[in-house]
Amino acid sequence: MLLSAYQCGPGMGSVSQIGWEWYSRLARRVPVTLATHIRNRAALDAAGAPVGDSRILYVDTEWFAGPLYRAARRLFPSSEHAVFLLSSADFYVYDRQLLRKLRREPERWSLVHAPTPVSPLAATVLHRLGRPVILGPWNGGLATPATFPELMRADAAWFYRLRVLGRVMNRIAGSTRHAALILSATRATDESVLPEDRGRCVRMLENGVDLERFGPAPWPPGPSPEEPLRVLFVGRLIPAKGVPLLIEAARRLRGEVPLAVCIVGDGPAAEECRRQAEEWGLGGTVEFAGARPLEEIPGFLHGAHVLCLPSVRESGGGVLLEAMACARPVIAVRHGGPAEIVDDAVGALVPADGPEAAVAGLVEALRDLARNAQAWRQRGECGRRRAEAQYGWEAKIETVLELYRRVLAGAGAAAPQEVAG
Repeated sequence: MLLSAYQCGPGMGSVSQIGWEWYSRLARRVPVTLATHIRNRAALDAAGAPVGDSRILYVDTEWFAGPLYRAARRLFPSSEHAVFLLSSADFYVYDRQLLRKLRREPERWSLVHAPTPVSPLAATVLHRLGRPVILGPWNGGLATPATFPELMRADAAWFYRLRVLGRVMNRIAGSTRHAALILSATRATDESVLPEDRGRCVRMLENGVDLERFGPAPWPPGPSPEEPLRVLFVGRLIPAKGVPLLIEAARRLRGEVPLAVCIVGDGPAAEECRRQAEEWGLGGTVEFAGARPLEEIPGFLHGAHVLCLPSVRESGGGVLLEAMACARPVIAVRHGGPAEIVDDAVGALVPADGPEAAVAGLVEALRDLARNAQAWRQRGECGRRRAEAQYGWEAKIETVLELYRRVLAGAGAAAPQEVAG
């Protein structure tokens, strides 16, 4: 099979990690040729790629991607999502250059799977190889919440409207029209697919979790009058992540619930978040741990009572799955991907009706955790069971291998054979 993963490499960010998980795990099961961008080569080499007997084809569009990214950073210094949207134009250059490269290859693949980018903007032309194509899992199409105007302005949300160009590119390329299957993470993603193509959508989260790396650990001491309630945030510090909402909730609970809030991550909003905590005298309550490598995140989760993701515009929420796998309850905003992952069995959702409602919801959830720690501990244990049943990477690989077989049986082609051992 041919795996086209534009973003692919461990330790290079969440989407690149997703590409790496697909590649490294599939390459141990079936014969794989990985096609990816040249910028991923150093990370792949460091990780020991190629995996097994797989091949890797690199595509170099840095002559276009580099200047485009630098221009995007200058135009939108505080909005990583706007930078991503503008920079993603390089994917179309990559995809067409890859098609030309593949047409010169002597090998003929049974099928093509394009797991990254994880966005409906990724309109590929690889169906022109004449093989069945599986797209995704995609996660995108999420509406911008009108109830958080200040956070969205800071995130250059007006630029999101340019996503309509992705639909134009899709119609030109015929990407979803010629796809055998479209793996779709959320209801919003389903609705972003052209209506005539939605019948080929199959629901699958774009994120998975390594159940060995993110394993359960004993519940930390407390919370009690002697031991603070330990709240963890992990993610990029950008306006849409809503970290100021969590800091405000900590301010309101001061004097009522002993708190220790740990913010793991960095980004353009970091300085403003630090300033907010200092102005409110929360220096002893809110700790900024900075960006940390993936290998350290399980330790932070094991030391926390709860993972809080107050993001007001979150398509996915991979950190929620990681926390659940570590048997920790989760709190998130009732919007986008988290609203389809989190329920009362594994944590709590707070209202998405504006900053005041969200902060009040965070305060109430944290207050309830402090009062009913045993019930929240059980929510964490339920989260682990759900992660094992639904979100582990090996379960996802088994599911997609069955989908491959179904697609190839329908196409009259031979299914890929699993690698012995």
